Amino acid sequence: MENGYTYEDYKNTAEWLLSHTKHRPQVAIICGSGLGGLTDKLTQAQIFDYGEIPNFPRSTVPGHAGRLVFGFLNGRACVMMQGRFHMYEGYPL
Repeated sequence: MENGYTYEDYKNTAEWLLSHTKHRPQVAIICGSGLGGLTDKLTQAQIFDYGEIPNFPRSTVPGHAGRLVFGFLNGRACVMMQGRFHMYEGYPL
C-alpha cells in the first residue's frame, strides 16, 4: 500500500526536526490512550505540535494532543508521540 510520502518528504521532515531541537533521542515512546501524561515526566522538554512539523500526519482522535515531545526520562534522551494515527483516520499501515 502506498502512503503518498516520498523519500524527499521524509528527508525534509528529518532535517526540520534536526534543525529545531538539540535532543537526539535514544528511546521513542508512542503514548496511547491513558499514557499522554507520561510526557509530564520529561525534563528539558521541547514540544512540537504535529501541525508544525513538515509532512507530519495529524492526529484527529479526540483526547490525543497531537504533539511530538522531546526530553529526558530518568536521564535518557527520549521522544514521545502524544497522539497516534489510525487506519480509520485514513492513514495506511
